[in-house]
Amino acid sequence: ETMTKMLLIGSDQEIIARVRHAKNEELSVVPLLGLRDADDLAKLMHSRPSVVLVEVQGDPAIPLALTSALANHYSTPVLMVSHQAAELGLPAMRAGARDILSPLASPHEYASAIDRAIQSAVVAANSAKTPAGRVITVASPKGGVGKTTVSTNIATGLAIAEPESTVIVDLDVQFGDVASGLNLTPEYTLPHAARAAAEGDALALKTYLARHETGLYVVAGSDSPAESDTVTPESATALISMLVESFRYVVVDTAPGLTDHTLAALDMANDLVLVTSLDVPGVRGMRMELDTLNQLGLLLDSRSIVINFNEPSRGLSISDVEATIGAKVDFVIPSTSVVPLSVNQGVPLLQSRGKDPVTKELTGLVERISGGPAAKPKTKRGLFSKWS
Repeated sequence: ETMTKMLLIGSDQEIIARVRHAKNEELSVVPLLGLRDADDLAKLMHSRPSVVLVEVQGDPAIPLALTSALANHYSTPVLMVSHQAAELGLPAMRAGARDILSPLASPHEYASAIDRAIQSAVVAANSAKTPAGRVITVASPKGGVGKTTVSTNIATGLAIAEPESTVIVDLDVQFGDVASGLNLTPEYTLPHAARAAAEGDALALKTYLARHETGLYVVAGSDSPAESDTVTPESATALISMLVESFRYVVVDTAPGLTDHTLAALDMANDLVLVTSLDVPGVRGMRMELDTLNQLGLLLDSRSIVINFNEPSRGLSISDVEATIGAKVDFVIPSTSVVPLSVNQGVPLLQSRGKDPVTKELTGLVERISGGPAAKPKTKRGLFSKWS
């Protein structure tokens, strides 16, 4: 029988003593003031406690926000401990708390509540196995066509339209730069996430996700080629399968060409976004990629073809491209200085919401995938965002 790991966030010595007396199990205690932000919480949750008790002293706003993050992001059963059970009841349940205990409850009452919380979490996890998310795979026949810029903007646009709904996976195993495009320097990267998924450890996987300020979650590429070699197509498939159980949208940025990892992502795709540049090698590459995907049975009806770096001086028209590839071009992104500026700053265009033609095209692509108008980013962020 595995030992129950308990975490108590608070500092009341009487409550700590009662919990220790209630369950002869491993208990970690962290003061609420010791948790400053989501990074602190993520590190704390690496111990993967079976249950968390959150103490409420005074204003309940921060404990409620913390409870919401624990219950919704980490899927961890939470018990709140407060003298104000009647006033706190409805807000606590809305935040995801399993129960509210009085600080003066007996050790037996603590033990019973802890056991019920753990059991109900197991039942809920077993009844929520049906994948509900969509996989959007972004691919290109060659490098240097702006594929990652398109990927990060799709993911950002979806995350802004529906907060907490979207994760982006950098599956360019050797040279991924999604994190750079989002101005992130995450502690954990693709090899950590893929290993957790291959082991079936959903809780560990959630702690390996970085969070962007827009509410987008990120599985970043690795800086280490040696570590990257540990990510197999099979573990990539396991990773996408696990993420699709928790997120509405899983955006996968792939390596150029048709690597085994890219084929794994294409095989799982619900929506396919193909990106190339307005030049002869890019257009020929697109034609070959379309032909190959068609032969493999991976050319989805739900697909969007994006031509990047469009400008008249290149000597090719969109009608030339369509005649060559034998398919309609859905979105045309002009060549403009706003894109390199956005990339160098690590701020996606759909985050800054400019009025330029590039933003307009990318917004149209997001709306096509989501089936509705893209939302404007909210400048005021809620208390929940501090912890999630």
